[in-house]
Amino acid sequence: MVARRTRVWPGEPYPLGASWDGRGVNFALFSAHAEKVELCLFDKAGEREVERIALPEYTDEIWHAYLPDIRPGQVYGYRVHGPYEPGNGHRFNHHKLLLDPYAKALHGELTWHDSHFGYRVGDPKGDLSFDTRDNARYMLKCRVVDTAFTWGDDRTPATPWHESIIYELHVRGFTMLHSDVSRPLRGTFAGMSSPAVVSYLRELGVTAIELLPIHGFVDDRALVEKGLRNYWGYNSIAFFAPHPRYVGTHDLGEFKTMVQVLHDAGIEVILDVVYNHTAEGQEHGPTLCFRGIDNASYYRLASENRRYYQDFTGCGNSLNLHHSRVLQLVTDSLRYWVQEMHVDGFRFDLATTLARVEHGGFDSHSGFLDVIQQDPVLSGVKLISEPWDIGEGGYRLGGFPPGWAEWNDRYRDTARRFWRGDERQIPELGSRLTGSSDLFNRRGRRPWGSINFVTAHDGFTLNDLVSYEQKHNGANLEDNRDGHNENFSLNFGVEGPTRDAKIRRLRLQQMRNFLTTLLLSQGVPMLVAGDEFARTQQGNNNAYCQDNEVSWLDWSRIDGDGKRLQAFVAKLIAIRREHIVFRRYRFFHGRTIPGTDIKDITWLKPDGKELTERDWTNPQAKSLGFLLSGEAGEYHLTPAGEPEPDDTFFAIMNAADRAVSYVLPAPNASMDWECVIDTADSDGECEGLRFAAKRAYEVRSRSFVMFVLVEREKADNGRARA
Repeated sequence: MVARRTRVWPGEPYPLGASWDGRGVNFALFSAHAEKVELCLFDKAGEREVERIALPEYTDEIWHAYLPDIRPGQVYGYRVHGPYEPGNGHRFNHHKLLLDPYAKALHGELTWHDSHFGYRVGDPKGDLSFDTRDNARYMLKCRVVDTAFTWGDDRTPATPWHESIIYELHVRGFTMLHSDVSRPLRGTFAGMSSPAVVSYLRELGVTAIELLPIHGFVDDRALVEKGLRNYWGYNSIAFFAPHPRYVGTHDLGEFKTMVQVLHDAGIEVILDVVYNHTAEGQEHGPTLCFRGIDNASYYRLASENRRYYQDFTGCGNSLNLHHSRVLQLVTDSLRYWVQEMHVDGFRFDLATTLARVEHGGFDSHSGFLDVIQQDPVLSGVKLISEPWDIGEGGYRLGGFPPGWAEWNDRYRDTARRFWRGDERQIPELGSRLTGSSDLFNRRGRRPWGSINFVTAHDGFTLNDLVSYEQKHNGANLEDNRDGHNENFSLNFGVEGPTRDAKIRRLRLQQMRNFLTTLLLSQGVPMLVAGDEFARTQQGNNNAYCQDNEVSWLDWSRIDGDGKRLQAFVAKLIAIRREHIVFRRYRFFHGRTIPGTDIKDITWLKPDGKELTERDWTNPQAKSLGFLLSGEAGEYHLTPAGEPEPDDTFFAIMNAADRAVSYVLPAPNASMDWECVIDTADSDGECEGLRFAAKRAYEVRSRSFVMFVLVEREKADNGRARA
């Protein structure tokens, strides 16, 4: 290092992080138990430490200084001095260069080396030993940034929840094989804002993209040593900084431009965020940031021995959101992404962990949930929980407070089991189709509380769900032990790809069944990128470490069957967006509409009569018909307070391996039924055909059929009655 040359002024304890004000940079770092904090400045390449400055001030547990000579682009890190007493929860080691928890940008990549660990790897004393090696040359670093950006008139699309259609995707995997995206931009935020991508999303019709984690993360050492990567990114270490791999230009403006372009197209941006744990893992993990800054404050430690961590996530640790500064870190991060980066919402990974109170149990009035609910910024964006973790009592579906939506895995499993042909699915299916009122109809919550999905990043793709009955995770190099064993899937007689035309036809039909069910159910549908054109992961149902063609979207599949399936999805989305009856603001009640003899929803048997209690509990039943009355608009008012009636639809779902004849209901003697969808009809020949009420319609095996009620005099202008 060269002699000190930078002027150092006292600075301020707020804001935390490195803040450029146009004249210099204020540095502020929280640590309640540190004895000394050193700011390390590096050359532009981040290779040589050029200066080390002890932060001179300590105010309210914040170490701080103002450096008037520092400019954006400066590469830096911290060294924090204090006791190394694992038994008391302290793991300070000033030999380790640490990331700033509030860093807005990261520099370089982490290279795994034993010097990243606070203890001597291989020492018989384990993590009770102390390592004196400097890890700076191998360490990821921070970079000071100027956050200024010309947003112009950018505004969030503010799509109402009940009109939302979410599309889950991976920034890198979505464009890596996209021929219409410039090669240097593939896999980056810039690639996501390319005209070809934005046009595709608009034509498909989705209203929001949900990005798998884009916060700075590290690749697990065990994966790197196997030649793999943490592709999904659920291993966060920097909650304010985008992951460097996704920023092709090394400029924060790249992310902001992506958001701006998507907003212009009417598409919201939702981030999948991981505040439940960090990449530092358990007591044998590396010292990269929080552990070396103030382990006893940042993490939940075992009360009986503070050497160990409370782990509700299966990842080695849990952030301590009971500490005011840690809770502040999370909420500051969320507000930063909303106010500075203009994102529209968040999906919280293993959200139960965030709402666990001091004794370890879940509380819907926990500090985290209460803070979010009263925050004037965060309470106004889309909030989605993954309502479980692996701790005791961790499954909390339906247990989050008003204002939250929740991933509904019961919807996923019910849809899969029904279409697989399992028995005893009808009662559960009825609830899942209508917004899961048994789970969410309380405290004024709405059907949009249920985020419905059949597939997600975790598990089989839609194509693989109908092509494999066993997981095939050998490429993960874990002897196929990882991933779910029970996927409720059906391969139609052949495991994996086949040239059998009959089986391929059945698989495509089954995919159409799932997609129709998902997009015409009450609640908020979530699609996974590529499912609309039958993307495959070759049977891998846990491709978290596959940063390659296994996970990347193969756009060349959008031809033939893939193109037809894509068009089918776009049609379903258009139907949903056009008809309020499929995205009601209120739950169905099955009651008669006042002044009429019409119910908002009527469940029908094949003979046209209403289902009885005995019918609902018949274990052999594998078909279900339901009439959705457009007159139920009486229960759905426009912002001006006017009823919003819609067309009336009749849908039939038949998961049996044989055809079932359904009598078409007769809600109006002067009207006919027009076929909108028949998933057994791959060429759409049935669509537009009219059928008289009270006649029988043969619903083929494993198919979903839907009709719309039309006036008879108008039917003559369309295709002839069948």
